[in-house]
Amino acid sequence: MPKALRAPQWRWTSRQARSSPASGATTTNKGFCAQRRPIDPSNSTRNRHMHLLEEPWIPVLRRDGARAWVTLAQMSDPDIVAFDAPRADFNGALAQFMVGLLQTTTPAASQVQWRRLLLTPPDAATLADWFAPHAAAFTFDGPGARFMQDFDLRASDGDPVGIGALLIEAPGENAVKNNSDLFIKRGHVTRLCPHCAALALFTLQVNAPAGGAGHRTGLRGGGPLTTLLVADGGPEAPRSLWQTLWLNVRHQQDFLAGDAGEGHEAPHYTFPWLASIAAIQQEGGQTTPVQVHPAHVYWAMPRRIRLDMDACSAGTCDLCGRSSDALIERYVTRNYGLNYKGAWLHPLSPYYEAKDGLLPLHPQPDGLGYRHWLSWVLGMQSDKRKVVRASVIEQFLSGDVEHRSGIGLRLWAFGYDMDNMKARCWYESTLPLYQLADCSPAAQQSLREEVGAWLQGAELAVSYLRGAVKDAWFSQDARGDFSFVDATFWGRTEAAFYELLRARIQAPAGTDRVATAERWLRHLIDTALHLFDHDWVGSGPVERMNPARVAAAHRLLRASLNGPKLRAALALEVPAKAGKKASVKPSKKA
Repeated sequence: MPKALRAPQWRWTSRQARSSPASGATTTNKGFCAQRRPIDPSNSTRNRHMHLLEEPWIPVLRRDGARAWVTLAQMSDPDIVAFDAPRADFNGALAQFMVGLLQTTTPAASQVQWRRLLLTPPDAATLADWFAPHAAAFTFDGPGARFMQDFDLRASDGDPVGIGALLIEAPGENAVKNNSDLFIKRGHVTRLCPHCAALALFTLQVNAPAGGAGHRTGLRGGGPLTTLLVADGGPEAPRSLWQTLWLNVRHQQDFLAGDAGEGHEAPHYTFPWLASIAAIQQEGGQTTPVQVHPAHVYWAMPRRIRLDMDACSAGTCDLCGRSSDALIERYVTRNYGLNYKGAWLHPLSPYYEAKDGLLPLHPQPDGLGYRHWLSWVLGMQSDKRKVVRASVIEQFLSGDVEHRSGIGLRLWAFGYDMDNMKARCWYESTLPLYQLADCSPAAQQSLREEVGAWLQGAELAVSYLRGAVKDAWFSQDARGDFSFVDATFWGRTEAAFYELLRARIQAPAGTDRVATAERWLRHLIDTALHLFDHDWVGSGPVERMNPARVAAAHRLLRASLNGPKLRAALALEVPAKAGKKASVKPSKKA
């Protein structure tokens, strides 16, 4: 907390968070009506000419709870435990920025060297030496090339746009014109200090949604899902931020396997703002992986933007609350930037198989939760869908056990749920991995099969519950939004899932798997019936119920939950019965 506060200053934080103490899983759904908490306004940003390798522009949290702004070379400080930006999406962008910077500059060429740097971080001088050859790419202002800004644009090349438009959730031009910015108002952010402007600019380029004709989406589409490994030392002894960042960096032999960037060694093939777009992409053309260096994937720049550094003013930043004599108020933009197409595979994102190949996953309105654990952590394949985990997770968990054993892990997943160019919600969740790093590839395959059956059973159970609630409330098939049934069911079963998962990962070889599946089945049945009886149907006013319809729905729900399909989904033996058995078809999601 600040030592002294002059006037209340505020910063954007989570609106609501849900944590499962038994599991250690935490899910945060961040809307745009922000809760606010005081920050220290005594810090100021007064350096108008800013270089990102020299400027202390990274907001971090220290082990003692103190907040600080540090340089990039200080990120290996073991006392730094987390990013502490004024917005959650900035924290996610900072993590990707640092992973990308380390991956681009690290000299580690083998697994042994990688492990050594995990346990013994480089000092600030060493990191500065890593970064120095790329200094030209991290100039933030000045007359020439600028970080994440179009090489050819100038502030006089078009009508200025308010700086607040850099934020993903800012109302668009049509919303302002039609006066339809009812929930997220215009003018909320009008001035940004250089530090927050750099964060906002990089966050937009990473998450760039559809922005109208020729305003390109990001390399992974708008608001992509990002999954990062997190070093888990427990709440009493948190691991350093360096360890978390380094877990998501691969040694160069792995990262450049199959593509060492031959023919694309020039800096602009990695950092596209160092040259004109035409140096990479022909007019009206596309940018594919074979046209650039492999590290370009971390520095994609779909939007053509140039900040107006000549129209700055003094005052207080609308995001971080610090004073600055170089507040940025506007920028110019042009359409038809780099058009990312082709077989891009971002190392930090999971992908699903579609007709046109692998496509990146994006958060959806139903949020993030344990039902995604398998696909994000181990990958999954079924008759209906195939999901490939992020390659950085694939490389880490499929490597030699000796190089990763003893490392406590969690998975940090985050991203925007986008409706075309409109941000509906920011989601992030931290999922426990327990001692998964100690498991051999064979043990991981066995776990993949078992957890896949657990999740298939849960999906079947919630479909039975959803159908029963519909049947109890309505006389015919209802076409409403019943997602609340699913959300409640997944939330109520989360702690039990993680308890079973932890026991399963820690169990010795040869442990009875059938008993675990039976426990999960019992929990699914009990939860579904309890929700039907006490939360949704049974809790309603008696005078508004149709008792016959409710009773029939309850009987069908109980029969379905105890029927053969759910047991088969869980890979449990289905007891033989004499005579013809009734077939219960699960309800389709509305």
